[in-house]
Amino acid sequence: MSDMITADLVDLDLSASTKEAAARSLAERMVALGRVTDLEGFLADVAAREAQMPTGLDGGIGIPHCRSAHVTEPTLAFGRSAAGIDFGAADGPADLVFLIAAPAGADDAHLTILSSLARQLMNADFTDALRSAGDPATAAALIRGDEPPAVEPRSAETSSVAASSVEDEGAPSDSVSASAAASADADTAPASGPAPAPAAETERSERPFRIVAVTSCPTGIAHTYMAAESLENAGREAGIELVVETQGSAGFTRLDPAVIAAADGVIFAHDVPVRDKDRFAGKPTVDVGVKAGINRPAELITEVRGRAARGEVTAGSASGTPVERAGDSTEGYGTKLRKWLMSGVSYMVPFVAAGGLLIALGFAVGGYKINKAPSVMDHFVWTQSGSWAALLFQIGVVSFGFLVPVLAGYIAYGMADRPGLVPGFVGGAISVTINAGFLGGLAAGLIAGGVVLSIQKVKIPASVRGIMPVVVIPLISSAVVGFLMFVVIGKPIASAQKGLTDWLNGLTGSNAVLLGALLGLMMCFDLGGPVNKVAYTFATAGIAVASPSDSAMKIMAAVMAAGMVPPLAMALATTVRGKLFTHAERENGKAAWVLGASFISEGAIPFAAADPLRVIPASMLGGAVTGALSMAFGATLRAPHGGIFVVPLIGNPFLYLIAIAAGVCVTTAVVVVLKGLRKPAPGTAGPGTAGDAAATATAQQTKQPVAA
Repeated sequence: MSDMITADLVDLDLSASTKEAAARSLAERMVALGRVTDLEGFLADVAAREAQMPTGLDGGIGIPHCRSAHVTEPTLAFGRSAAGIDFGAADGPADLVFLIAAPAGADDAHLTILSSLARQLMNADFTDALRSAGDPATAAALIRGDEPPAVEPRSAETSSVAASSVEDEGAPSDSVSASAAASADADTAPASGPAPAPAAETERSERPFRIVAVTSCPTGIAHTYMAAESLENAGREAGIELVVETQGSAGFTRLDPAVIAAADGVIFAHDVPVRDKDRFAGKPTVDVGVKAGINRPAELITEVRGRAARGEVTAGSASGTPVERAGDSTEGYGTKLRKWLMSGVSYMVPFVAAGGLLIALGFAVGGYKINKAPSVMDHFVWTQSGSWAALLFQIGVVSFGFLVPVLAGYIAYGMADRPGLVPGFVGGAISVTINAGFLGGLAAGLIAGGVVLSIQKVKIPASVRGIMPVVVIPLISSAVVGFLMFVVIGKPIASAQKGLTDWLNGLTGSNAVLLGALLGLMMCFDLGGPVNKVAYTFATAGIAVASPSDSAMKIMAAVMAAGMVPPLAMALATTVRGKLFTHAERENGKAAWVLGASFISEGAIPFAAADPLRVIPASMLGGAVTGALSMAFGATLRAPHGGIFVVPLIGNPFLYLIAIAAGVCVTTAVVVVLKGLRKPAPGTAGPGTAGDAAATATAQQTKQPVAA
């Protein structure tokens, strides 16, 4: 750390009264040494980091820090305040202030050195030595580690420092802290001559209790390493073997699988998801925030030992579910249910697209009687188009056969992660077998996920923990799901599925037109969001059979036509009335032509994000017109995707294109009128404005080629 802090970067008489003034005073020293190129820009980055969460630590420490493009090399400045400065710590002002400046692209080696400061802050001898340092050179040497603290050693309990609110800043885990085991052996080694074994050693009889831990937090200079140090100290104090894996955002070194396998318990102290968490499945686990690892390590050790003694293996020992990793732990059940269902749908859509397009191409090449062709295993002539058409059709049918099992499997995956896949797929396959279809797949997925979560909460003997994820959970959950689907709920769901199919087949006249309008409204409401996906899934479920009904193909046609309207309309609007749009929106409009023609509704998101009150209602109106006209014209579609490129596969293609054109014109007209009524704010129209920059950023963040 010799190149990071020098005596010139130390102020032992910091006179600032606020954290902003303290940061400025220390940053000015960095500017004077050429470590920071733009004082105000750097301080803005520090303030932005501080706004995310206070950077004060209990124990009188403030550690403002940031990554900044205005920093030329990793730098650490230190200030000591006699009056104290409020950095938001629970126990009051800080008298020791460390300002850490990291370049935007700081390399791993420098960040690793910076992380060592966090471990030093857990040592009260180190902080006491800084408080008593008589000159800047001595303080800088202490921080660099050139001089050991000249203070009497203290116990691990006394030297632990509680932290309240600083997060990590991306420091990598350069190594796994495996020294705890050796230290424990040294601390508990008997003196020469016979001595009675302590009670704790008698209880362990053969070996010490073993714990593996993982610490992590969002950004990477403080909490990850402070929690690791605190847990290691508590482990030595308790006479156990405790090994920590620190997961910084720039990377980490995995614990040896043998160490994990030999562990008796696991502690997760983290504020971001633990990576590769399933490595620790099947062991008693305590899962807490990173601050708990710093503030109460002894309690965590006691808790995990208690769980091991009781044979408790909770769901927390497996990796967090996809829904939990993507959302807030405080989300309500309704929000989680929607995400579980969308998890299944998102994995199902590629099977639908691939299978549907292959089947549609088979029909296009070989005609609609191609579904009667013999298996290409028995009859395939390389020079006959009919054989190739049959091949495309039969591959598509096989792909479609995965639709319901994949839907059910990944709904269960969203609920319970990988243990949910087996019962989910089994339940989905049973749904296909008993003709429960799409509705049966939804039910099977939810049941499978619920069964797995219930099993994971059961207390089990230590002897069977290792085979739980591989044998016990798949066996029991599949049996339960299979029983429920075959015997209890399968028949009622199959009857409901048949009733829905018969209702769709009976739609004619005004009822069909109204359904088309409703589906058009849904497709254009959130442009690829949950409501859009509900309409799209409803349509694809109808054609996900070898011989779909005419009504199902009409619904698919209406849905795809309506989904093409918003991006095409925005592209047309930016062409005919470009002055109503910013330069960035006009550029997005060029891309929207292709996205809309490809049935990618998300092409309109940049416009909707910038002006939702005008764009979304206009899009919904045009989508409703297109959906209604498509149904009225009797257009049919066997392919679930493809946009303008599958028009040859559409029934009544000319009228279908008219329906799309009508909706695009309606949306364009409404958008132009609504935007024309708005008085643009000065400086927001035309190229090169702040509005353009915002629109460009929105477009870059939201424009993704996701189906429908």
